[in-house]
Amino acid sequence: MNVAENLNLAGTFSGRSSGLNWQGLMEQLEQALPHTGVSEQSLMYFKHPKRTVTLSLPVRMDDGRVRVFKGFRTVHSIALGPSMGGIRFKPGLNSHECEVLAAIMTLKNAVADLPLGGAKGGIDVDPGALSHAELQRLTRRYTSELVELIGPREDIVAPDIGTDEQTMAWVLDTYNENLGNNVGGVVVGKPIPLGGSYGSKDARGHGAAVVATRVLEERGEGIRNASVAIFGYGDAGRRCAEGLAERGARIVAVSDSQGGAYDSGGLTLDELKAHRELRGSVQGFATAVTPAELLALDVDLLVLASDFGSIHAGNVADVRAHYVLEATSRGVLPEAERNLKVQGSVVIPDLIASVGGVIANYLEWVQDASNFFWQEEEILAAIDARVLVAVNSVLEFARTRTTDLRTAAYALALEKMHNASQLRGVYP
Repeated sequence: MNVAENLNLAGTFSGRSSGLNWQGLMEQLEQALPHTGVSEQSLMYFKHPKRTVTLSLPVRMDDGRVRVFKGFRTVHSIALGPSMGGIRFKPGLNSHECEVLAAIMTLKNAVADLPLGGAKGGIDVDPGALSHAELQRLTRRYTSELVELIGPREDIVAPDIGTDEQTMAWVLDTYNENLGNNVGGVVVGKPIPLGGSYGSKDARGHGAAVVATRVLEERGEGIRNASVAIFGYGDAGRRCAEGLAERGARIVAVSDSQGGAYDSGGLTLDELKAHRELRGSVQGFATAVTPAELLALDVDLLVLASDFGSIHAGNVADVRAHYVLEATSRGVLPEAERNLKVQGSVVIPDLIASVGGVIANYLEWVQDASNFFWQEEEILAAIDARVLVAVNSVLEFARTRTTDLRTAAYALALEKMHNASQLRGVYP
């Protein structure tokens, strides 16, 4: 998938940045605090990102003009280890978005028990409006500006919205050319010939299917014959749909930025895949449905595999799904989640629902460090094992403390962050 397709699959509401705010995240953490042994003083570590860098990136365009882009990189925490997080090429990207998403990456890594902190960055750009050569020059300029701040033991870069394995290859090459190295671990999600890992492209969707299956099993409902709608049919949404269908679920609707497809009896995913490869979209397959209509379907499970803010204050009243799974960071905004609880919908939070991708990135980083690479079967087994450990720990916490899954996940993450920060102490 090229970067333009990746961006388009972000979904209808990807440009809605007003609801992605630091205050909402802090309020949810404050709600989790009483369920932990963490003090307000310890929470102060989390409330302040370690570093945010804003960059001006002059790039020569194909027509000879020089255009200046705005870039960002936030490192939220390194208490548990070097930071890791994606770079996104997205119109309207700003430093605040990077800071909130970097903090969520810190929480994800903590819940997954990984020795990593959280980061996020990118460029305010529409990648679909640039040529291949312009994208390469922009990526290399961005990397050159950050070359002293990123690295396998400092801050590891991953793909995100609007970027892909080709983007990661350019980052890798630029980093090594600048420093005279041949280091692979500065980047994850890169092509396999350059030290990438099997399974990384599908890991987020694969892990989301594992988590959904486990949560419904825990609640005595099971995934077999469950009706499922997928909002954001990109790589993650597609792989999640396939994983759920393999377990007996019925995928009744999918959508991307151009439209959607619906069949109450269940979509045939092989035929849908062929249609999408031919047309570039799911639009035109089966009965037409808009993304907004998909969100309002009465289904057992609604999977959010788009960008943040798919469910917000303006559309939450329409949501009728019994379970809402965040296969992307911040798929449900805080003000909407309160309404979902009242409506009786269970949110399966991003900290566990999308952790498969984080685990795959970690495993790639480990392989690069050791120069020993595992086979695909070994990678998938390792992802499954770690995803299940994470989701089971959250389910147990929620069960014993009588909390919702979001609060349980945040509480577990805060405790791990607190322990690391206490052991490190304060310098100087």
